[in-house]
Amino acid sequence: MYNHQVNFSNLSPDRLLILCGEFNKNLKQIEKALKIKVAQNGASFKISGNQKEVGIAVNALQDLKEKIELDSMITPDVVHLSLHTAKFSEEDNTNDAFQIKTPRVLISPRGKNQNQYLNNIKSSDLTFGIGPSGTGKTFLAVACAVDDLLTEKIKKIVLVRPAVEAGEKLGFLPGDLSSKIDPYLRPLYDSLHDMLGAERVNRLVDRDVIEIAPLAYMRGRTLREAFIIMDEGQNTTIEQMKMFLTRLGFGSKAVVNGDLSQIDLQKNITSGLKHAINVLGTLKSIKVTKFGAKDVVRHSLVQEIVEAYDKFDESE
Repeated sequence: MYNHQVNFSNLSPDRLLILCGEFNKNLKQIEKALKIKVAQNGASFKISGNQKEVGIAVNALQDLKEKIELDSMITPDVVHLSLHTAKFSEEDNTNDAFQIKTPRVLISPRGKNQNQYLNNIKSSDLTFGIGPSGTGKTFLAVACAVDDLLTEKIKKIVLVRPAVEAGEKLGFLPGDLSSKIDPYLRPLYDSLHDMLGAERVNRLVDRDVIEIAPLAYMRGRTLREAFIIMDEGQNTTIEQMKMFLTRLGFGSKAVVNGDLSQIDLQKNITSGLKHAINVLGTLKSIKVTKFGAKDVVRHSLVQEIVEAYDKFDESE
């Protein structure tokens, strides 16, 4: 049994309460996640358990303390993200990671792959993000797009997603084109709302600064000074992917995201994303970031689910 003492005497009683959570729920979340014991005595915390997990807990508490000092809200999601960062920060060596500041949130990469992904987007006009859901592919791409828009490196953001139903028939969707395609682009909208606020996003959509573009409507266009994000790229055909990639004009950059384990195309159709990685993956000017289960920053159970599926697939 390894013991470590941490003291946060510079935190006010109110902030200590925020750190611990109501009825110590934040401390209990850390205990459950790491299978350790955290005993509080005023501003002092005694952490007991396996040495590695104790070290992770110390780093997570320190991260939460820094967030509280910046008046951030501490929710179960924030505690989970702090644990995730602490768990992988040492092995991933992301101390040199840069941050993206948007009007509503400050965004930092979680782990080596997210940091590499951000660097790839910043340094390349075409970046592929491959991996399971929950690894931050969409959120970070939108953050980079918002940053480039606010710093006037681009003039518009274009959001693209193939309208392929995930194994179920949705039938007729009422409304205009925007109403029909909006459900498919909801993850992109959610990220924009988090960073800019719903009202500002709506104004930018009305002014065509943010454009919703169904993949089929991209044919024949050339996009200049734009940041184009394609989500769910695994559900494009080879022809659709080639068409999309050749829309890039001067001053534009594109990010293509997808999860090759969740292809909803018919069995006899090859994924355009999978084909593009094979064809373009060796080109130095094109960057590819591959995410894995350890990069999942959602509920800790999601990470276990992804790992279980990966092991099952490998055993078949």
